[in-house]
Amino acid sequence: MKDEIISVSPESVIGETAKVKIDGYRFVTLSCVETDEKTVDILYHFDKDLQMKHFRLTAAKDTPVPSISKVYLAAFLVENEIQDLFGIRFDNLAIDYKRTLYLDGETVSAPFCRYTVNRVEKKDTPAPEISA
Repeated sequence: MKDEIISVSPESVIGETAKVKIDGYRFVTLSCVETDEKTVDILYHFDKDLQMKHFRLTAAKDTPVPSISKVYLAAFLVENEIQDLFGIRFDNLAIDYKRTLYLDGETVSAPFCRYTVNRVEKKDTPAPEISA
């Protein structure tokens, strides 16, 4: 299997998505990861004959990202999921749940934001004694 990763911008993501559709790629899914306080990376995944093509879009959290759901309708579901979980907004979604696909209307923060890894220092502690 061969993978290809292509950087795209908000201005080019719809055009590049249309090109891969014309080339016969199927839409697989999107992935999203918070990279810092202000940005996320959105990864677009496509497949054709076991050849994967990925787009990487670095997006500001406070700026809407163009939806690709007009090119691949199935994308509306994962774009709504990303809106719920990361607080990102997608412009021109084919079907927009407005952050209520998984969340209720009273939720004020995006659950997957503020991803951190805490380093835990190992302490030399003896193993607990087991008595018979």
